[in-house]
Order: sequence, then structure tokens, then C-alpha cells
Amino acid sequence: MTPLSILITILAYFAVLFAVSYIAGRKADSAGFYSGNRQNNWALVAMSTIGAAISGVTFVSVPGMVQGAAFSYMQMVLGFTVGQILIAYVLIPLFYKLNLTSIYQYLNHRFSTTSYKTSAWIFFVSKMLGASVRLFVVSAVLQILVFGPLGIPFWLNAILTTAMVYLITFRGGVKSVVWTDLLKTCCLILSVALCIFFIMRSGVSLEGMTRSEMGRTFFFDNPKQPTFFWKQFLAGIFLVIATTGLDQDMMQRTLSCKNFRESQKNMITGAVLQIFVIGLFLVLGYLLYTYAAQQHIDLTGLKGDDVFAYLATGSYFPMIVGILFIVGFIAAAYSAAGSALTALTTSFSVDILGIQKHDEQKQRRIRSWVHVGMTVIMASLLCVIYVLNDDAVIQTVYKVASYTYGPLLGMFCFGMFTRFTIRDKWVPLIVLAAPVITWIIDVNSAAWFAGYTFSHERLLLNALLTFVGMLCLVTGKQQPQQTETNK
Repeated sequence: MTPLSILITILAYFAVLFAVSYIAGRKADSAGFYSGNRQNNWALVAMSTIGAAISGVTFVSVPGMVQGAAFSYMQMVLGFTVGQILIAYVLIPLFYKLNLTSIYQYLNHRFSTTSYKTSAWIFFVSKMLGASVRLFVVSAVLQILVFGPLGIPFWLNAILTTAMVYLITFRGGVKSVVWTDLLKTCCLILSVALCIFFIMRSGVSLEGMTRSEMGRTFFFDNPKQPTFFWKQFLAGIFLVIATTGLDQDMMQRTLSCKNFRESQKNMITGAVLQIFVIGLFLVLGYLLYTYAAQQHIDLTGLKGDDVFAYLATGSYFPMIVGILFIVGFIAAAYSAAGSALTALTTSFSVDILGIQKHDEQKQRRIRSWVHVGMTVIMASLLCVIYVLNDDAVIQTVYKVASYTYGPLLGMFCFGMFTRFTIRDKWVPLIVLAAPVITWIIDVNSAAWFAGYTFSHERLLLNALLTFVGMLCLVTGKQQPQQTETNK
């Protein structure tokens, strides 16, 4: 595909996306921006959540990791499913009972202001870094395919990319995001399915997949390896609890359902659908590498994240495969970025600025400026990541999450599974110390633990250290048992 044809495809997709965003969000007030007025249908939210969870990182990195890690990622996805069931039956009823706009308000109820503000800042740093890494994927690919050949520098690419995200979300917030994400989910799944269809028509078969080393799913042989089943499975459970259940981005749309029962149905439906969708990405990765081997295509020098784009937009398949790649890739990338920008705006406005104490007109004005500020920060981080990037992006995302979401997981677990009160003013020290200690153990684990290396389970270590640190802050008093019932 030529840069011009790719650009036309992107602009056509965004024309439809902007139309949906405008119609869905044209009458949204602050409650509509933050929670969709709690009127969204659970099935609609479940489908839109797939688009938000499967970002541009997943779209290019999951197929790209098949050659090196086979189908081992599915072990983590099975953990995701268990984690989402726990979210549905533990966290969702709690959040609805307290009628929260931001989920971090729970820590204000449970402890006090310092814990609440600390959790909001952790989320801000975590989400901004994670969303920027994910959005970097689309920016980097577009730089190779479109902007680079046209002589446009990356910094301008970053500005244009984040401006697009801003335009999708500035009017309606979560009310728009749910509908635009539904469109993106449909485009994403359809594009991957059709890519598989057209690649198989080119002569690649799935017949040998189960016998191939690339088709291997379960790894029980070496506990020291990152692909070991129990490391992946348990990490998947706690990663999804931390990055979905304790993430304002993902829970904001979930809490837009009419009641907690419908929200639970949304969460469980999304968990089941995710298994099949990720399975499609892994199958696609097998087909891409098998095709390259059969056709003697040299992939030397290409990162795994670049393989799908390289083959889909080259002259190897019919042009429709390239068009489907662009549509699916853009759909995945902007879905995740749009919901992240909305959640960052919500959390910063509600949790850090306390915007809810103002009247509707002032809320709109403050929220608008916060939204612009979040967009500027994200664009700046894209440029920084572009300079520093040297790792597979999906691994970078999860590594960032394990260090930044660990303290959130520890704080929520302490709040939910104990009744102790704490010396709240010391909480920031604990949540700073836990990731530092985790990092020290992580980099020395091979020497200290007979060759054992940490993977995503560093999240659990981080959370455990936070939990233990909060035990050191216990005052000796206990919080009275709450008697509220779910509405």
C-alpha cells in the first residue's frame, strides 16, 4: 500500500468515528462524561470493553510474539478470565454500594484523604505511562507507513495522533467512548478474521499448527522460565484485577451500567469473549510466520511488533489485507487511547481537583482544560518513548503495570480484607518504597534465587510489600463493620 492509500483509509475511518462520537455525546453533561448517566446497556458495554482491552499493542505484539513465545500468552489470558470473575463478584458490588464516580473514592471511605489522593496519583502516572506506550505503537507504525515517506517528523505525528484522540472524546466522555468503542471492536474483530481468511487463501494451512512448536500453548516444564504456566496464569489473575478492577479507565465504562447485576453480566461476558478474540490473534501470528517461511521472506532485523504491519502492507497479500490491517490497527489503538484519556480526565478532575464541588458550568470549564492538559502530556510522552524505545512493547506495558499498579493492588487488598485503621499520612512513603524494593529484588533475583527470574509476578511482590508496609502503619483500632446493602 502507498502512504496516500493508507492515509485515505485512516481518514475514511475517522469520518465515521467522529460522526458516531458526535451523535452519542452531543447532549452529555458532567454525569454523562463521567459515568454515562448510569444508563448504558450491559451487552453494549461488554462489546465496547473488548475494544478497550485489546489495544494497538495487542494487535501487533500478540501475533508478533508467536515465533518466540508460541501460544504461551493464552495461559495469561486464562488468568485474565478468572480475575474478571473475581472483579465481577468482589469489586463491582462494592463500587456500586458506595455509588462511586471514581473508584479511588473507596480509599477515602476506608482510610482518609492521603490514601485517596495517593491512589489517584498512582493511577495518573500508571495510566499515562501505559496509555502512552500503547499509543506509541500506532504512532511508530504510522511513522513507518505514512508520515516518514511523506517527510513528516515524529513529533508532528505525535501531535496529530493525540489530537485525533482528543477530538473523539472531548464532547461526550464515557458516553461517547462506549459507542465509539463498539464500532472499533466490530472493526477490530472483523479485520483480524478477514486477514486470517485471505492469508489462508494464499496457501497457508492451519493443519500443522498443533504439531508445530509455535502452536504450543501450555508450558509446565521449567518454573524458572517466564513462560511457565503457573507464573503466567497467576500473573494474569492479579494483573487483570489491578489493571482492570482497580483501573478507573476500565471500571468507568463498567460502572456506567444501570446496576451492579448488569455490570457483572458485562464483565463475565467480556471475559469469555476475550479468550476467543485473543485466540484469533495467536492464530494470525502462526499464519504470518508460516507464510514468511514458505515464501522465504527474510524477516531478519524486524521486531516481532513489526511483522504483521510489514507483511500486511507489503505486496505479499491482496490489497484488502493491508486495508483491513490499517482499519483494525487504528480501531484497536484509538479505542484504548480514547478511553484512557477520558479516565485520566475524570480521575484528575474528581480525585485530585475535587471538581464535583463546583456547579455544572464551572465543572465543564475545568474539565475541558484538564482534557487538553492530558492530551499535551500524552503527546510529549510519545516523543520521549520514541527516543528510548528498545523493547517489545507489550512486555514494556506489563512491566510498567507491575511496578505502578502493585501499590494499588496492595492498598485495595488491605482495605477490603482487614478492618484496621492506619496512620494515613505515611502511605505515600510505603507506595514509593514498595516498587523500589521490588526493582532491587527483580534485578538480583537470578543471583539470589538460584537462577529464578521474575516475570509479571513482580506485581504480586510489589502488592505484598505494600500490604506489609501498611501493616506497619496500623493504629491498633479497627473500622466498624459496614452494614450497607447493595442497591
